[in-house]
Amino acid sequence: MTAPAAGADTLARIADTLATRRPDQGGDPQTSYVAKLLAKGPDAFLKKIGEEATELVMAAKDGAPDRIISETADLWFHCLVTLTHYNLRPEDVLAELARREGLSGLEEKARRPAH
Repeated sequence: MTAPAAGADTLARIADTLATRRPDQGGDPQTSYVAKLLAKGPDAFLKKIGEEATELVMAAKDGAPDRIISETADLWFHCLVTLTHYNLRPEDVLAELARREGLSGLEEKARRPAH
């Protein structure tokens, strides 16, 4: 298995676990951090994304590779919680990244619909 495939498998396994933590799937907010975040709703896990993103920025500004990795993992984890809430999967994000692969960032951004 190549590293990218192994990474996708890891994300899929984590997503499968997170799906079992949904309160509507029996996840117990008293015993599960993820169930607690999901039960509180988007404000709870979106706040965590903001916190983790800030911690990643600080680690990067400090040039601390171990902290950069750790904070990125924390940020990705909370992004996976967000995907779980909205019944989305990491495979959806990977498909979007694959779609963008080979495009210049400027070209990709220009193709986006205006909001």
